[in-house]
Amino acid sequence: MVLRQGDDVLARLETLMREEGIPSASISGFGFVASARFGFFDFERGDYDPRKFEDLEIVGFSGTLAWMDGRPSIHAHASGGDREFRVVGGHVLALTVGRGSFEITVTVHADRLQRRIDPSIGAKVLLLP
Repeated sequence: MVLRQGDDVLARLETLMREEGIPSASISGFGFVASARFGFFDFERGDYDPRKFEDLEIVGFSGTLAWMDGRPSIHAHASGGDREFRVVGGHVLALTVGRGSFEITVTVHADRLQRRIDPSIGAKVLLLP
């Protein structure tokens, strides 16, 4: 996929999963984002501590596409550098493409993979067949 300025990366991946009937996949990518919201999982609260960043060049984006309760479930992490060459990263909560483009390679797998909440950690876990 090649996404352009203003595209919501996670929304576009969800649409691709539905429209193409993707059972599961691995993803990788890179490109420019106008805004990124990363999270760090707080196991005590069972939720992400979010942080927003602007104008990053994503140098690494990877994850898996699966399903949870009949809906697409994306688990992705990314790291990106700013104009001062500082790098930040974490669990991807949101990415909006900036000037330029954002390229994603989607490697589709045959099995339909599911995610479920693991009560022992309070987080979503990928289930393998």
